[in-house]
Amino acid sequence: MDFIDSDKTHQLYALLSDSVRPVIATHMRPDGDAIGSCIGMYHLLKSYGKEVKVALVNPAPANLDFLLPAEICEDILIHETDRSLTEEIIAKSDLLICLDFNAFHRTDTLETVLTEAKAKKVLIDHHLAPDTECFDLVFSKQDISSASELLYHIIMALPTVAHDARRIPAEAATALMTGMTTDTNNFANSVYPSTFAMASELISAGTDRDMIISQIYNRFKESRIRLQGHMLQDLMQTTDCGVAFMVLDRQTMLKYNVEEGDTEGFVNIPLTIGNIRMSVFAKEDNGFVRISIRSKKGTSANSCAKMYFHGGGHENAAGGRLYIPDDIADISKAGEYIRKVTQDFMNSENE
Repeated sequence: MDFIDSDKTHQLYALLSDSVRPVIATHMRPDGDAIGSCIGMYHLLKSYGKEVKVALVNPAPANLDFLLPAEICEDILIHETDRSLTEEIIAKSDLLICLDFNAFHRTDTLETVLTEAKAKKVLIDHHLAPDTECFDLVFSKQDISSASELLYHIIMALPTVAHDARRIPAEAATALMTGMTTDTNNFANSVYPSTFAMASELISAGTDRDMIISQIYNRFKESRIRLQGHMLQDLMQTTDCGVAFMVLDRQTMLKYNVEEGDTEGFVNIPLTIGNIRMSVFAKEDNGFVRISIRSKKGTSANSCAKMYFHGGGHENAAGGRLYIPDDIADISKAGEYIRKVTQDFMNSENE
């Protein structure tokens, strides 16, 4: 692809070739794109004979466990459950490859150890405003579907692959296709010509997209489907200004045995309603409320997240937080807050 800088690709290949103990890192609460890009890079580096590790802040969602078979789990470090080993491996690494985040604060508890690591640092990311000064080499592009897609095009430009997708390790290809698929909501948003080119090339090379779709979307727990029905029937609220929002509190999560990743995609569903321009999903956490925002073209989820939710992201897909008690007294006040600020926002957008 024309947007891949050949000089940077040569620099990356030199860093990968010289590295012995690389570590791959991504943002907290990793989603499909984070895991897909990390595991894609992992298998590429394993094919180079490297002693590679993946450092995660939190475990991967259960629906992505097909990318993490038992034979590679010993190379997956979880900071949440094994802080000392994870920090030791990062400190001893000679190359850090950072995927799907634009600044180290997105790695939560790993921020300090990653920032202070002496290894060379490479960033491969598709979010706005990357903190380029913290990295030795940066690949940053916003008009692309995902970090997994960006990494795919970078790998294609490496001399060992030479623009032949058949030379990408099969496990890496599966992981990258998975990451791209989840971040586009199965080609429903943030899709570009390069995205379709990636999918076409990987399928032609033998990547089993049907298997990936089945693994991602057809293995949900019954409790997730029942929760989804409850939220859409009983908890979803809509406003006259074209906003839909849902608030998920801890009590409801306990009732439906909600695990990390179980609510992935819920925020997208209200956008299927014709007059809804923006959807907000709020989920209670420890001391704050996690906010996910999705919007249709012409309405900026990113601006709304920045203005009212201490966050940001892409133009039509963003996130943030509400802090308790600074922003709202407790979770019961989240809906009232969301209704008010989104009405203000939508009115300002229409002025």
